[in-house]
Amino acid sequence: MPDASVKLASPRTPTGVIVGIVAVSAVASALICWLVYFHAPTDVAGTQLRSLPLVNAVLNALSTIALLTGYEEIRQRRILRHRASMFGAFFFSSIFLVSYLVNFALHGETHLPIAHSGLLWYSYAIVLFATHIPLAIIALPMILITFFLSLTGRFPAHKRLARWTFPIWLYVSVSGVFIYYLQAVIR
Repeated sequence: MPDASVKLASPRTPTGVIVGIVAVSAVASALICWLVYFHAPTDVAGTQLRSLPLVNAVLNALSTIALLTGYEEIRQRRILRHRASMFGAFFFSSIFLVSYLVNFALHGETHLPIAHSGLLWYSYAIVLFATHIPLAIIALPMILITFFLSLTGRFPAHKRLARWTFPIWLYVSVSGVFIYYLQAVIR
């Protein structure tokens, strides 16, 4: 017989947790916006940590691999392997975010040395501005909430949200590698 003093996890997610996650995500997005549009880069010449864009692309690629592995593991009902893969994706994405912020603080925004016309520019602009950035802003709180739901044993809610979180997170990771590739090829 269970002890009456022990509270079982509530099936309902606390509103305060969701508000906190959304607030942290909004602060992170605001910091990125500030770094991109208002902060003067500290290393305009690009002499320090010049390889950060490549590191960021590798971290995005590793996150993509971990996400795809985690998806396959859950489809095979291998929960512990799924969890390990998703923690790997979270780790790589978290390190990416730190590296991304350092890169912007040091070097500022990347300006492509091409005319703002033509197929290459429009491909880059559509992927970056119309899909990657908005989805990255949306992905952060979704990822954090999805992890919270899993870690607190709210698996039905976790599963419902993960159906949306996974493809968005995957797209942001893959499109991040694509954006790096275009920037690297054009330079």
